[in-house]
Amino acid sequence: MILKNYQENAIGELIHDSVTLLNSDGKRTLVFKAPTGSGKTIIMAEFLKQLSEVKELNAPLSVIWAAPRKLHKQSKKKLEDYYDKSRAITCSYFDDLSDRVIAENEILFFNWESINKKNAIYIRENEQENNLSAVIERTRDESRKILLVIDESHFAAGSADAKELTAAKKLRNDIEPDLTVEVSATPIMPGDKTVSVTIDEVKLEGMIKKSVIVNPEYKTVFKGDQLFSEIPGPDNDSDELILLTALEKRQELERAYKDLGLSIRPLLLIQIPDKNKNSDVDVREKITAMLKNNDITEANGKLKIYLSEEKSEGLDLVSKEDDETDVLIFKQGIALGWDCPRAQILVLFREWKSLTFSIQTIGRIMRMPEPDTGYYKSGILNHAYVYTNFPNIEVQEDLAGGYVTIQTSKRKPEYRSLALKSVYSKRQREKTRLTPTYIQIFLNEAKKYKLKDKIDTLNQRVSASLIRNFEAEEIDRLAHRGIKGTVSIKVDNEEDLQGLFDQFAVGCLAPEFFPEPRSVDRVKTAIYYFFSTALGIKYTKRFREVINIAISDKNIDKFKEVIGHAKREYLKGVVESEFELVPVENWNIPEIIVTARDMEELDVKKSIMEPFLYDKKWKTEKAFIEFLDRNEKVEWWFKNGDGDATYFAVPYEMSGKKMVFYVDFIVKFKDGSVGLYDPHGKQFADLEAKAMGLSQYIQSNKGLKGGIVNNTDEVHYSGAWQVYNIESKGWEILEMS
Repeated sequence: MILKNYQENAIGELIHDSVTLLNSDGKRTLVFKAPTGSGKTIIMAEFLKQLSEVKELNAPLSVIWAAPRKLHKQSKKKLEDYYDKSRAITCSYFDDLSDRVIAENEILFFNWESINKKNAIYIRENEQENNLSAVIERTRDESRKILLVIDESHFAAGSADAKELTAAKKLRNDIEPDLTVEVSATPIMPGDKTVSVTIDEVKLEGMIKKSVIVNPEYKTVFKGDQLFSEIPGPDNDSDELILLTALEKRQELERAYKDLGLSIRPLLLIQIPDKNKNSDVDVREKITAMLKNNDITEANGKLKIYLSEEKSEGLDLVSKEDDETDVLIFKQGIALGWDCPRAQILVLFREWKSLTFSIQTIGRIMRMPEPDTGYYKSGILNHAYVYTNFPNIEVQEDLAGGYVTIQTSKRKPEYRSLALKSVYSKRQREKTRLTPTYIQIFLNEAKKYKLKDKIDTLNQRVSASLIRNFEAEEIDRLAHRGIKGTVSIKVDNEEDLQGLFDQFAVGCLAPEFFPEPRSVDRVKTAIYYFFSTALGIKYTKRFREVINIAISDKNIDKFKEVIGHAKREYLKGVVESEFELVPVENWNIPEIIVTARDMEELDVKKSIMEPFLYDKKWKTEKAFIEFLDRNEKVEWWFKNGDGDATYFAVPYEMSGKKMVFYVDFIVKFKDGSVGLYDPHGKQFADLEAKAMGLSQYIQSNKGLKGGIVNNTDEVHYSGAWQVYNIESKGWEILEMS
């Protein structure tokens, strides 16, 4: 399996932090936070595999994996499939353990509830000592450390955070692992270190939907943290209206997949709340009656109903992309851990007593059907949809910016294909911080430089001059600790040595990188790995010696030189990837655009998108829109966006670097020609470069015209519009003929 960039980065950070915590004193906790659909289980599988191979650990590992309900079975199967060829790690249930002990590089999978119940067979003592406590004790007797993975901890016990946290702590206290790794989209435990994957990183790789759109066919607004939809008709008819609208959306999505030659059948989910059995029957009968009117029944295979976890075995079949099931009725409980990438629509009726949009609520419809393919050309396929007639919905803060979208704009049906050539910039990497790839780059540069042969390892000590310099700087913003004033530093004191080494790493990062903790740690970890792999000196056992050698007078400049080479090689890779342009042969106006909550509808005449949503940022753009609306020769116009392949861009070059120019307006004229216009200030440094790139693009494509435009009245925009002529280096009156 090819891991995504963010997955590799997360694995590198998990390895680094785990080694640090496992080699320190006490029981530690590492929190791994990643969005639903990011591949947390696969990340953990590769992390545990690589961790088992790390030589810097001062003891071998045995792993316990605890998950709620039946999720531990799904996780075990996923990890077994992942390790199928390498056989790097053994996956076991309690009864599979050999000699009633967790072996080195073996994972014991447990159901959360079976551990937490007081009378659980695996907890209580018995004559055969075949209980968890005894197994853990025997495992420790063989000089192995215990790593506990708590998966989906937020589902552990009840719905209240306090109960969940108490249950998680109880599990950790019962097992007393050397390291606890909490894995969740919404972690609840405080951690000694935290590794996070952001939703933007996952979206950049096309792993999850771009957004969840709520009631796209109806006007939906936010009032504070509450979401309200204006659904027409009497309340008692809105259930059927919402369902019919959702079914129409399902058919629209299915047609879009077929147009792309795909056999994916989008699945519509109807989630009902956990209630008593009588209420379940009433709700189910009401929903199935409405579905029957639309030829969707259990008898014809288009409907599946799973209301209890015990009767949910058929869910794996429903998950297949071409399964005949169109609608699935289910409860929240069985949704945990269930992967169904073709699920794309969620319906929630007013039977819910209260409804809060959370990651768990919408997580089942966030995955993309083909994560290796990424986003589709058909824009409607890149979003998930929620339909509900619930009067008001609270949206959790963690969803408001990254997931839930209520404002949508659709392309008008009169649009005809433009098929323009476009470009976009391939995923950009971080330029201000070091990723785990830096560590290997440093080790490679150390070999080229022959650092092993150039340094002196005998009787090295941190010099008095370095200590005085350290004291004089009065450092109080180190990555992990501060030394203020004229503290007396002793070369044999590990805490003081660590402070000196931290400051050395901070100094080596400048000026290219900001000294944030992870980048500082990468510099130090690279040096630790060098000592271990090249010299056989493990920093966990000979820490004072490593620091004294690295930053002694004889060696410090040599390490600085290698770090400098490694930074340049790292940045070279970043720059090359940053400006890699990817062509789009047949770009068209997107079918749908989703926008943030701070947009407003603007009353315009000729926008090809309806409604036209405006961010109110630039007066020049609004003035140009008014100019286009008044022009009789204009058929329609499109206000372009930026950032990815969704929007139109032309290539240009500035200071020797290839870049992309997202032209603000695409204008279709009644004579069939197309104009590309960008309102732009006269004094900007990129004016010439962008004008040249746009001019070259227009000249190389038939039927195009346009350029960078400006108004003669740059204050009120009441003057004439003019276009920049790249040949004469001057401005000419804009003619729309």
